[in-house]
This record gives sequence, structure tokens and C-alpha cells, in this order.
Amino acid sequence: MKTRSCFTLMGRALLVLAFSFCPLMTGRALAAESAAASASALENSVVKVFSTLRGPDPYKPWSKAAPQSVTGSGVVIDGHRILTNAHVVGYASQVQIQANGAGDKIGATVLAISRGMDLALLQVEDESFFDSHKPLPRANVLPDVRDAVLAYGYPTGGTSLSITKGIVSRIEFVHYNFPVSGLRIQIDAAINPGNSGGPVVAGDKMIGLAFAGMLNAQNIGYIIPNEEIELFLRDQAAGAPKGKPAMRDVTQTLENPALRSYLRLAKGVEGAVVMKPASKDAQYPLKEFDVITHIGEFPIDNQGMVKLNSNSRVRFQYRVQQLAKNGTLPLTVVRQGAPLKVSLPVSAEHPMLISGLQGNYPSYFIFGPMVFSRATTEFMAAPNGNAPMLYGMSFAGNPLVTRRGDAPDAEREELVVVAAPFFPHKLMNGYSTRFFSVIDSVNGVPVRSLAHLVALLRDQTDELLTFRFQQRDAELVVVPRKDMLAATESVLTDNGIRSEASPDMLKVWNQKTPAN
Repeated sequence: MKTRSCFTLMGRALLVLAFSFCPLMTGRALAAESAAASASALENSVVKVFSTLRGPDPYKPWSKAAPQSVTGSGVVIDGHRILTNAHVVGYASQVQIQANGAGDKIGATVLAISRGMDLALLQVEDESFFDSHKPLPRANVLPDVRDAVLAYGYPTGGTSLSITKGIVSRIEFVHYNFPVSGLRIQIDAAINPGNSGGPVVAGDKMIGLAFAGMLNAQNIGYIIPNEEIELFLRDQAAGAPKGKPAMRDVTQTLENPALRSYLRLAKGVEGAVVMKPASKDAQYPLKEFDVITHIGEFPIDNQGMVKLNSNSRVRFQYRVQQLAKNGTLPLTVVRQGAPLKVSLPVSAEHPMLISGLQGNYPSYFIFGPMVFSRATTEFMAAPNGNAPMLYGMSFAGNPLVTRRGDAPDAEREELVVVAAPFFPHKLMNGYSTRFFSVIDSVNGVPVRSLAHLVALLRDQTDELLTFRFQQRDAELVVVPRKDMLAATESVLTDNGIRSEASPDMLKVWNQKTPAN
């Protein structure tokens, strides 16, 4: 009886003890369950993106490049949208997404795109997708160097979701796709092909979007931070995207003591020296040798940098996107020893003689066996990757090299090039192909643009046409006008080309008057 009572008492004690631990055990279980649910929701917000791309062919501007299948990553954000990289869906003829662990792909369309910042928004055809795939929260502050991060995505080497771990290595303000610049975060978590467009997370919030790794380097990956993403989203929400404003003035550092002496600067003056203002207009607020000491209220040091946070500095131009309002930027400069506040006009526009296609297909015009187009950065891909070709063009004084980076002027709105080798035809007998040559004039009239060239050819009545090219070693090409017109149709038929011109150039050509 005593023994039974003893065991009974012991059982009761153990039962009380067990119940006393129950809340603690339940709390831990709940915390673990909550963490697992959070991780599951995060992973459920990451999708794989499948794209079929049909990019331009700058050397056959009448056609598109062969279809290319690519994969990338994306992340669900607010507004029933998916955020990814522009290079994953640019020129896409078809886009599909696939959720983590799902067997089916869902059709999507490109809602908005910024090639400059390599960002794009997708719209999913089946809105019910978002019932079970919630947006991933975004942090509203930049991470600090050494913060731990996780990169989510679908890199090559497997089909399931990949998660890599690392830290923030540094934060910089750099060029993305010329002429656009922005903040870039470097991390040491692995970023491989296929990771592009996937979120990078610190804690339980996204801090940016993976967009690039570095070839021939280990543990170097780059992400686009949320600050840049928010600028993109706000710009799109405005209804008429304007892009990012930027300064176009050339500046240099103020570190060298001899330079400071030359400029007669007081000892305490720090900043960036204006070497070439963006405009020569007398009313333009910046002058050569002005020293920009402050952008807004932010001081600029002698390396042309401003404080980003306690651990980082970036180029002072970073502050333009924060401080520019209504197209103007507040600056403080020192001019001839005296401080001066100025309002600098800034814009996202940056006209160039050789500009990018920006998601469009090249304009062209076929005249007999000759193909004309405007010079673009895409057209320059071949010489850029061929040093001997680039050297030859430079030696000959080809404007594709000598005027690279120039702005348009009254004489040249754009450079017009022979965009392909001459089609085989007796009219071209004895002439070497002028592929990559820039048109200077037709019958002595300087060519300002591709549209101007088409109009000149449309309105000519002379029996012979003379084409001069803008380089030292270029021969003169003389052809009979009527025979060139007659040859155009057979050239198109022989080469399976649908139209003699892109729609915009065809519109110019069809303005031809009956008298001609």
C-alpha cells in the first residue's frame, strides 16, 4: 500500500512536471512551424521564367534572329505582378512561368521593361495564380556590408529551386546599360546563369534582384537593390515612363595638389572639377573648372564621392536620382574662389549618333542590291568583337569609330550605313562591298538620316546616282537609277524578303509624287 502510494505520488509529480514543460515545448514547436511556413511562403513567391526570344539581326535587318530559348527567375510582387530581369524577356515572342514544385507552366506577357536598368514586369494570364502565391515583402533600406543574404532562383545544373548563402560585399554606383547608371550590390553568394531575376533576401525581406555574375571569378555576384526597383516601379506607375535623370557633364577628381594649385583653390575646398560642361550654351549653369562641392546638401569629397552610409561611399552622381525635381538639380559650386548655388537641368534623354535599338527592330531600306540602315550599338557588335576589323575601320577614318559617342548635330542626325554585303547583281560588278561603310552623300547632297536618304532616292530624277562614303579608302559607287529601281523586286524575290523597307521607311518612300 505504501509502495503503491509512493508510485502514485511519483506519477502525479511526473504528470505535473510534464505539464509544466508543455507551454515551452509548444512555443518552440510553434516557432519552428512559423519559420517553416515563412520559408515555404518565400519559396512559393519565386518562379522560373521560360522565354523564347526573337532578337534583331542588325546584318539582315529585314528579318529577325533565330529563336532562342532561355530560362531565368522571377519573384511575385504587389499588384499581381512578377518582377524579373529585362534580359530574360527582352524581345520575347513567348513567356511562361512555373511555380516552385509545380508541374504546369502558365502563360505571361511583358507588362513593362527598362533595358537601362535591366528590369521587367510580367503579367500572368491566370490571375488565380496569385491566390496561392503571395508577394514577397521588400525592405525599404539598403543592407549593410557584411549582412547575411540568401539568393533564390533557378540556375543551370538542375530544375528545382536553388538557394545560395553569402554576405553583402560592397555597394557601388556604376553603369548598367549605357547611358543608365544605378546602385549595384555585390554579394559573395553564387549567382549563375538562370539566377537572373531571382530575389536576394536578408531576414525575411527581399533586398534586391539577382542580375549578373562575373566570368572567371569566384564568389562575385551582383544584385539590383530595392531602391532602383522602386524608382522603376514608380516611373512605370506614372503612366509615361521617363527613365532616370542624369548629369552629362564630364568631371574629374580633385586629389592632385598641382591641379588644386592651378585652380587656385583654398585649402578647405573639396569636390569634383567640371572639365567639360554638357552644353556650350552661355546660359548653361556649369562652366569649365567649376568645382562642385555639394549636390543638394550632401558634401562631395576630392574623389568625387558622397557618403551612402557609415560603411560605404559612392560616386556623387548617385544623388541625382534622389534630388532632381522637375528636371533640375541643386548644386553648390566654387567659381573663381566664390561659392555659388546653381540649378542644373537634368534629363534621362541622351541622344547619340549611334544609339541602341531599345527593344525595337532596325529600320532599313533596300534599293536594288544595296541595303541601308542606321548605325546602332547592336550593329557595332561585330567590329567590337574583332580587333583587326576595328583597327582597319579606325585607320580608314570610318565615323562608326571616329564619331562613336558624338551627339547628333545639324549635319548628321544619325549615321546611315550599308547594313549588309551587296546582293549578287551585275549592277555591282567591279565594286567592292561597302558593308559597314557610312553614307556621306547621294549626288552631292549630304545624307542627314536614313529617312533623308530614302527621300533623296525617292525624289531623284538624274539618270545616274553617285554614292560617296565617309572614309578615306572608300571608292565611288555609280549606278543607273532606273535599273536599280527595276532590280529591287528581283532582289527581294531571289532572297525571300517580304518588303523592300521597314514600315517607317516604306511610309517615307510611298510619299513619292506621281511626277517622279
